[in-house]
Order: sequence, then structure tokens, then C-alpha cells
Amino acid sequence: MEMVPKIREKVLLEESIVPDTAREAGVMALFFPNMKNETTLILILRRTYKGVHSGQIGFPGGKKELYDKDLQETALRETFEEVGVRAGEIEVICPMTKLYIPPSNFWIYPFIGITESTPRFKRQESEVERLLFISLEDFLNQNNRKIQTISASYAPEMEVPAFTLAGQTVWGATAMALNELKYLLEHVI
Repeated sequence: MEMVPKIREKVLLEESIVPDTAREAGVMALFFPNMKNETTLILILRRTYKGVHSGQIGFPGGKKELYDKDLQETALRETFEEVGVRAGEIEVICPMTKLYIPPSNFWIYPFIGITESTPRFKRQESEVERLLFISLEDFLNQNNRKIQTISASYAPEMEVPAFTLAGQTVWGATAMALNELKYLLEHVI
């Protein structure tokens, strides 16, 4: 809740407000050793398009399809589609807290995954503008958390808690999941 934008607090605190029509998506917080054997997290910069998440930073992931047996399979499938890492290369460590995203009416289910070696990434050009590689050291740096003023398709200007990672502003559900991930790394895992 530390990273929830003020305009979202009420909806996120009262799950009963979430519409029955909300869809589901699985996303992967994927850690891997880079070429220097440093632990690294991958995020994606979404392409600009006519949609609420245009040009935003997120985890690899996407909506659950009828043929996915569960949301972990969705997260693994979408990770392969968006960044080219095969499901068999990823060890899923655990799920994190599901998050509701009001503008797109999605529940996202984040999972933590790791690979033993540096993957051969392949960006899905139709959806992903750029791959962002975040060192564990930068991710855990307390100075990367700030209050930022951003614009979104549904709000022209709002202040949000955010992370600055790889020169990008990461806010909203991705920042909320990152904050939980950061807590887990510092206190649990």
C-alpha cells in the first residue's frame, strides 16, 4: 500500500468494489545473472498505443487465455512471448499478492522467478519497446523511491509514489509489486 496512488486507495482497500467483469493476468518478476554474474531484474517498456498502459513500465506478462491451466502458466507463457525466456528456464519461487488495476479492469497475479544462467532475450517487437535490466543493487537502493508527477490517459496530472529505475519512472501496480518484492528480498527470502 506504500506505493498506491492516492486516487486508487479506496478501490484497492475495498475488494468488493472490483467489478465481476475483471479479467486476470499473470506477470513475472524475473531475476537472472547478467554476464558479470550480477543478479538482475528484467522489466519492459510497453510500446505506445491507444490504451491505458501505453508507454508504461511493467513486468513481462499478460492476460490469461482459456488454454492456460493457471495464472503461473500464463506468466510463464507471456514471459516467453514478450522477452523470449522459455518456461523451462525459469524456476518459479513463489506468487506475490494479486493487484487490481482499475483503468484496465484487470487482476494481476505476480510471480517471482529466477534463471540459473543469462537468458538469450528476444523482445516481442509488436508489444515491447525496450527491455530494461535493473541490477539488484540499484533495485534495493532507497534513493530510487520518490513522489513523481505523471500523466496518464485517465488523469492528466497526478502525484504518485514511484521508483526511478534505468532512467524510467515506474509507478502504479508495477511499483506496488516491486515494493512487495523489495520487502521480501530484504526481510524474507
